[in-house]
Amino acid sequence: MNQTTSPPMPTTARTASIEQLLEPKQERALRTRSQILEASAELFAQHGYLGTSITDVARSVGMTKGAVYFHFKDKEDMAIAVVETHYQRWATLLDSVHGQGLDPLATIHELLDRAAHAFAEDAMVRAGTRLQAEQAQIKAELPRPYLAWIEKLASNLIASAQEAGQVRRDLEAAALARVIVSAFFGMQYVSDVLNSRDDLLTRWSEVRTVVLGALAPR
Repeated sequence: MNQTTSPPMPTTARTASIEQLLEPKQERALRTRSQILEASAELFAQHGYLGTSITDVARSVGMTKGAVYFHFKDKEDMAIAVVETHYQRWATLLDSVHGQGLDPLATIHELLDRAAHAFAEDAMVRAGTRLQAEQAQIKAELPRPYLAWIEKLASNLIASAQEAGQVRRDLEAAALARVIVSAFFGMQYVSDVLNSRDDLLTRWSEVRTVVLGALAPR
């Protein structure tokens, strides 16, 4: 006697897997958390850590404080997440520049040019930098700033550019990296204090010409 095969049961709330049921909620939760994080970055960048409250963030995204606390246990937790995302932006930027296949010196120029645009356009970058400077107020352990930039420039890009004859060899790569990083981040800070970074790209053009122009072999 032939057995008939029953048609597959339709997926319903009763028959769907846990993963199927949870996925939409997880996606919504991730989108909501990202929305809160971006809003908090805007506020931290403008008003600093002490000048921003959970109430401010909730009002900015049109949510209740309880909804914000569902994603971040407190303001300190939110600040840490902003700083961590800030560093992820730099890592993504570096990968993108490396993917262009430029020579070492052109890579240095492109990396710093795009970092300058990030400060001008990305609140997460501005907020992460400001929160690093306000670490004593946050009272949380944050990554030490600038070290990764110095290491990447010195160990990889500047050393490679020296080997290629693009950068003068009479100066130590680590020393050049420290000078470049100090000039770049000092430039953006002065632009912020004096002009709210409205002139940042112009100020970077000046620093780029003077500092990076001095790298050429004599």
